[in-house]
Amino acid sequence: MKNSVFILEDDESICSLVKVALEMHGLECSAFHTLASFSEALLQKQPDVTLLDIMLPDGSGLDALALVRKKFPAVSCIMLSALSKEEDKVNGLNLGADDYISKPFSVLELTARIDVQLRKKKKQPVLTSGNVVLNTETMKCEINGETVPLNKKEYELLKYFLENPNAVLTRERLLTEVWGYDTGETRTLDNHVARLRKLGVKIETVFGVGYKL
Repeated sequence: MKNSVFILEDDESICSLVKVALEMHGLECSAFHTLASFSEALLQKQPDVTLLDIMLPDGSGLDALALVRKKFPAVSCIMLSALSKEEDKVNGLNLGADDYISKPFSVLELTARIDVQLRKKKKQPVLTSGNVVLNTETMKCEINGETVPLNKKEYELLKYFLENPNAVLTRERLLTEVWGYDTGETRTLDNHVARLRKLGVKIETVFGVGYKL
């Protein structure tokens, strides 16, 4: 599965250039020109990396940074901004950015900086949420400090929930990503969710849509 990047940039020419370059680099990219559209997309999917312009038509990239940090603390955030003064960079980094790149910038440098963030993520094989700890290298799961056995699909479903915390996941999306098909009987999914709940995983039903961790 490709690593995903969300690009928040109001300059369409810059956004298009970055998107094409990153896709050629083997990354899956989604582009947004407003804070509103970016925020809406975060409700549906958790990216691996976000590229955030600061000056936006409907807000600030720093607002986007705060939103990402609140919903998905593990997502890497790189600021891309024409604000290049030292205090601007320090402010962005102090607010939680993982990196800060001033415009104009080299696409090669940008891809290298993204690769650095992705390498850091690979060194963290443990996914956590509240009382749940899942080691993706050993496939060991602990809930409330106790090791619990999971079958293959329970493990894959829990892993997907942990990779997308707080996101509303439709039944269709879960069936596609975990079972490999987008239509069919949802009872299997519901039964697996019920099993995880019995083990102590806090999964919320979003009526008429799906589930949310």
